[in-house]
Amino acid sequence: MRRREFIKLLGGTAAGWPLAARAQQPERMRRIGVLMNIAENDPQSMVWASAFVRGLEERSWTLGGNMKIEYRWAAGNANLNRRFASELVALAPDVILVVGGSGVSALQQVTRTIPIVFVGTTNPVNRGLIANMERPGGNTTGFIEFEFSMGGKWLELLKQIAPSVSRVAVVRDPGQFSGSDQLTAIEMAAPSFSVEVSPVDARDGIEMERTITTFARGSNGGLIVTQSAFSVAHSELIIALATQHKLPAVYFDRFFVTGGGLISYAADFVDQFRRAASYVDRILKGEKPADMPVQAPTKYELVINLKTAKALGLNVPPTLLARADEVIE
Repeated sequence: MRRREFIKLLGGTAAGWPLAARAQQPERMRRIGVLMNIAENDPQSMVWASAFVRGLEERSWTLGGNMKIEYRWAAGNANLNRRFASELVALAPDVILVVGGSGVSALQQVTRTIPIVFVGTTNPVNRGLIANMERPGGNTTGFIEFEFSMGGKWLELLKQIAPSVSRVAVVRDPGQFSGSDQLTAIEMAAPSFSVEVSPVDARDGIEMERTITTFARGSNGGLIVTQSAFSVAHSELIIALATQHKLPAVYFDRFFVTGGGLISYAADFVDQFRRAASYVDRILKGEKPADMPVQAPTKYELVINLKTAKALGLNVPPTLLARADEVIE
């Protein structure tokens, strides 16, 4: 048989294969990049990663089957964020999940085409990460961690659980965009609670310890720990300082309270990873980030540690206990 006739026959045969046989052809492996803002050995790392994977599996994606995930762990380090952003983009993934606004900025500096889904980010419009919340434009969309008013809510809870507090130290990362926003929200609410606010600009653990120790020498002090990769990385030190100096403290995430902190009020961060999985699924199926609205949290958690409250000599109001999603005894 001549070569031309053989190719013609092969083409005709393939066209005649039954649909079921063609459907059995292996599905293309999709690659997903993940840029975390915490360390790989952080207790939260596997919790977040597992929630994301479960969310994908619920939508028929299987690790090692039709998807592969490439993780990078920046541990709150800006240099690592930039390095890992470049590494992930070089792998040419179909979509990248990123935690934190600094990671989004690092990724946008190296790609404007690979779809990006973020969680744990605040004020993405003001930061220039997206055009607007409803139609973000570009290659980026996702889920904000909390709204601007959250700072006032933290202060309100601190006064409810420790009414005598009249001075509040606010731990924030001055190098992080959201640090200023969270502080501003707390400062705006402070006059209505007759509270004096003192920022603690956390650049390293030694500086933070020195500043909090100095603050604690005064009376009627309390602490608010705002969201930042720095606070996550130094969570044990922050909890230890609050305990040592008997400072009632409100935290931005429940894991501080399960680790011995007093009280937290925050969006359910694990839920954000599950919701992010739904956006990654939609992008893998052809939707564009530019047309997918950025969403606010839908679930919030109030967590109280009664053991810590007792150690601080605080009587938690029954109304506050009744509102709690979790009480640690």
